[in-house]
Amino acid sequence: MTPILVRPVREQLEHDRVIRLLQSRWRRRYQVGINPGIEQNVPVGTGDAIIYPDVVLMPPGRGRRPQVVVEVETAESVNSLEALSQWARLAQEKAAFHLYVPSGSVDAARRFCDDNGIGVDEIWTFHSIGEQMRFTMVYRAPASSAPAARRATGARSARPKPAARSRRAAHGKAAKSARRRPAKVARKPARTRKKRK
Repeated sequence: MTPILVRPVREQLEHDRVIRLLQSRWRRRYQVGINPGIEQNVPVGTGDAIIYPDVVLMPPGRGRRPQVVVEVETAESVNSLEALSQWARLAQEKAAFHLYVPSGSVDAARRFCDDNGIGVDEIWTFHSIGEQMRFTMVYRAPASSAPAARRATGARSARPKPAARSRRAAHGKAAKSARRRPAKVARKPARTRKKRK
């Protein structure tokens, strides 16, 4: 259970509103499961390690393995206790981990991630302008060191062929194709008729 047992009502309403907006935003690309408030609809993990992130994105029509897990925080819940109990556990999942925080909490969120060695794939901010909610990506892990890529197991990287072998293979293919082509036959020059005088 999260250390933020009771959020202020206004923040809880904003938190759940962001979750539902993310659900409608990704509905076309993913199967979207949400756990707003105290609801526990879509779990991640197994056994004692089950956790209920705010949003779970699964590829459409390919089972129920999560592809992205999202945690939405409010100003009150961006703290070290939340980072250690929720973010650290979600970062260990094979799915990519995205964190959504209010626009004024970015520095604190990044500091908690760095201090506790929490690998986050993306950090987004949200803020409301009137009735509209705006989302902005403020951090993306480099592709080579993305936490989700490092966590993925069993994925074998394709080995590039050595240059010498690929050159030999290309030369061999060219030789084979040359053998298949029929040799060009030299044409005899056409005879010209001599004009009679």
